[in-house]
This record gives sequence, structure tokens and C-alpha cells, in this order.
Amino acid sequence: MLAAVAALWLALAIDRWLGEPAARWHPVVWMGRYLGWIGSRAAPHAADARPRDLPLFLAGGLAWGVGAMLSGALALALQESAALWLPGWAAALVLGLAFKPLFAWRMLRTEVLAVESALGVSLEAGRAQLARLVSRDVSVLNEREVRESAIESLAENLNDSLVAPLFWFVLLGLPGAAVYRFANTADAMWGYRGERNGREWTWFGKWAARADDVLSWLPARLTALLLALAAWQWPMGMAREARRTPSPNSGWPMAAMALLLGVRLAKPEVYVLNAEGRPAEAADTNRAAQLGGRAVLVLAVCASLAIFAITRPA
Repeated sequence: MLAAVAALWLALAIDRWLGEPAARWHPVVWMGRYLGWIGSRAAPHAADARPRDLPLFLAGGLAWGVGAMLSGALALALQESAALWLPGWAAALVLGLAFKPLFAWRMLRTEVLAVESALGVSLEAGRAQLARLVSRDVSVLNEREVRESAIESLAENLNDSLVAPLFWFVLLGLPGAAVYRFANTADAMWGYRGERNGREWTWFGKWAARADDVLSWLPARLTALLLALAAWQWPMGMAREARRTPSPNSGWPMAAMALLLGVRLAKPEVYVLNAEGRPAEAADTNRAAQLGGRAVLVLAVCASLAIFAITRPA
């Protein structure tokens, strides 16, 4: 119990002061290499795709299952070995070091603020920086749309990159965080409808997309609640706004952010959140980052209390 709480705070401290480990030591990079290797061989070229392909769906599910099992098994082996063979302080240290790469707040915050800094140089620089965060075409976005996309990315990835990994860490320890991180990475790399980079992902990536939806369902709503707690304000109409997005999950933190900042956030030709809000300004990007930072602190306190509650002797 104490080791898990200490590991959580240690991992957050490492994230704040040191950031991400080198790529060669990063487990998410290893997951990405596995997913990239499988996807480049299994996903069909767009010209060869079939409108309905159940065998390909099953193949995608099997490949996902193997990767998730390996991720969870390795994390479980490390966690159990540390608990069995090391004193409490050393087990907490190992667990914290292993947990840190499975979430990323500092990197997310830095990348989002860098979009605003780049916009101060030129629109083209802002677009180029935003392209590091999103998979959409940024070449046609104006300054307001670039800024909106950056704020949306911060809100959405506050869940994907931090809240959800911590949620599953609290419930299932290091294996839970590892499996979630694999699922989220698989969705980012496979979970597309239609063609991307010359390959058709609809059926091969369908399992990955649905698995991420399931594992992110509750954390996404918790993220919206954390933002409200951080702002000490309830975003009225949040559920209605969240349903405007095609995603069952990402709309919740994005809608909360839009309402709490009082700004309009939109993805052109897809959705508009808080349509009556004012256009986002440069200061709103910093306000979003500050609100996210306060939400991280609230999350850490709540997660610590939850660990104590879950592991309390009957």
C-alpha cells in the first residue's frame, strides 16, 4: 500500500523534473515498434481492402491480445519480483521508475505551450508544431483553429496520457497501467477508419479502437470531473456538449475545458463545442495548461486516497 502510493508520487516527481526516458529505454516506444511491425505486415494496402473483412478483424484482435498480454505479463513480473525480493523503499523506487514512462504530463504540457509560442513566430510555425500533436491535416487551419486544436489536444490527452494510466494503476497496479498504455498506443497507430499512409485500417484496427474506447470510458469522465474540481466550478451543459463529438470519450474532457475557459473549440466540419463561447486567445492556452496542472494535483491526491481505501484490511 505505502509502496504503491510512494511509487505514484515518485513517478509524478520524475515526470515533473526529468520528463521522458531515452527512447531506447521507453516501454511505449517498444510497444510502438511491435505495433508498427505487425501493422505494416497485416493491414492491407488500400487497393486490396475489402468492405467487410471478419478474418482481418480477428487477426487484429489476436495481435492486440498478444501485445497486451506481453505488456501486462512483463509489468506483473517486475512488480511481483520487486515486492518479493526488495525492501519496501527499494520496491517503491523500482515501481515508480517503471510506472513513469506509462504516462506523460510534462511532455504534453510542453508540446501544447510550444504551439502557442510557435504561433507567436508565424502561422506556419504554429501549424508545424501542432502537427507533432495531432494526426489531422493542419495545413489549412488558421491561427484560431490551430490554437483550438492545441487546447483540445491538451484536454483529450490529459485523459489518455495521465488520468487513464493512473486510474488503471490504482485498480490493477503496474500491469493495469501497462495494458492501458498498450491499448491507447494501439488505438493511436491502428484505430483508424479508412486509409492512412497507403493502408486500410478499418477492419484490422477495429478491435484496437473498441478496446481503447472501453478502457478509457470511465477515466474520460473522471478527467472532466477533475477539471471541474481544479476550477472549482461545474461546467453546465457538459454532457450535452460532450455528445457532439463522434468519440464516446474524448468529448468529455474537451467539453469541460471549453466550458470552463468560456471558449469555443471545434474540429472543422466535425463538431463545435460551446458554440456560444468566445474565440480562444493566446492567454487561453496558458490557462488550459494551468487548469490541467491543478487537475494533476487533484488526481494525485485522489489516487493516493483510493489506494489506501482499496488496500485497507477488512
